[in-house]
Amino acid sequence: MKKTYVWRILSVLLVATMVLVACAPAAPAAPAEEPAAPAAEAPAAPVVEEVGGFQIPDVEEGKFNIAMVLIGPHNDGGWSQAHYEGLEYVAQNVENTHIAYIENVPEGADSEQVFRSLARKGFNLIFGTSFGFMDPMEVVAGEFPDTMFIHLTGIKSNTTNFGNLMGAMEDMKYLAGMLAGARAKQDGNPKLGYMATFPIPEEIRLGNAIALGMKKTCPECTMDVRWINTWHDPVIEKEAAASLFDAGAQVVFTGADTPAVADVAQEKGKWGVTYDWYGSCKVDACLTAPYWVWGPVYAKIAQGVIDGTYVPGWDYFDAETGALGLYGFMEGQELTKGVADLDPAVIEMVRETLAKMLAGEFTRFDVFSGEIKDNQGNVIVPAGEKLEQIDLDAFPEYGLGCKYCMKWWADGITAELPQ
Repeated sequence: MKKTYVWRILSVLLVATMVLVACAPAAPAAPAEEPAAPAAEAPAAPVVEEVGGFQIPDVEEGKFNIAMVLIGPHNDGGWSQAHYEGLEYVAQNVENTHIAYIENVPEGADSEQVFRSLARKGFNLIFGTSFGFMDPMEVVAGEFPDTMFIHLTGIKSNTTNFGNLMGAMEDMKYLAGMLAGARAKQDGNPKLGYMATFPIPEEIRLGNAIALGMKKTCPECTMDVRWINTWHDPVIEKEAAASLFDAGAQVVFTGADTPAVADVAQEKGKWGVTYDWYGSCKVDACLTAPYWVWGPVYAKIAQGVIDGTYVPGWDYFDAETGALGLYGFMEGQELTKGVADLDPAVIEMVRETLAKMLAGEFTRFDVFSGEIKDNQGNVIVPAGEKLEQIDLDAFPEYGLGCKYCMKWWADGITAELPQ
């Protein structure tokens, strides 16, 4: 009975509530919103052309556009970084230029696609910075006669829009060989090592320059060689350097791109000679570093192409251009720990020879002046004779007419040439 009563009361209250709600005035409708303005159309994302996994940069209209193709990372601490900084120098010193680069490009077919894509984009000047870029660049240059192509370290040119560029690094390797020979002799271990990349004339030429310098200060010294068949591989470079040190070398040179040889020397309590970039000689175990200063050379070429005065060919520069350096001996630099306590007479000999090089009084042809014997005891260059440029650049099988072709190891090198 109580439940029935309660439900009757609740029913009455519910009906009353519904009546009150129905009689209440309606709430004013919210004002209608102004129709939204049509959204501004978003700018289209730039189309990035990709070729063989590489993004091809765009040119900038109205500027002189320069592209560089690098074999390794632009910050490798060696060869590629030296070129990259040279490219930056151009942007800072040649008016109205735009620069771009592509890194880690393999030699061969991949590089051909990259060169062709850069030319299609409209780059005016393209640098290729590795020996294996030579043939691909030659092909593409024939397809784009209005684009200037400059190849580093090779031997080819069409003398119209495809040129060769290199410098006499044998000058600085020769001086570094003097220092290394003196260091090894003073340490009581007359053994050097050379971590070479590929068996091409350039690497044999530089190895021979080291050996000739070594013999100037340490006639009893010998030098072993390890071929690593790569320009840039930090792991392989460290392994090869360790192999040379473990085989008895007191000082090891590198022909590759990273400072690995000095890092390993630091671990072994010995000495390494780095290469390519002035900043590579950064640990106490670094004896010195022959290095490149590409900026002024690149700027001169770029300005010449802009002016229409540059004629591509075989552009091979010596030390008087200021494009070559020996770490510890250039203006504003201090001798490294490994050099500072050498025989003062050796340091003076290096300084005097360097001064002659910088003055143009001692060139690459003086480095390779006779008499020179190979490591089999044969006279390769008779007394009074000097190598010519084609001898520095070529093997006999190239058919280029070299007389003292760079296919021999100098006296003191204990390795054999690979077949």
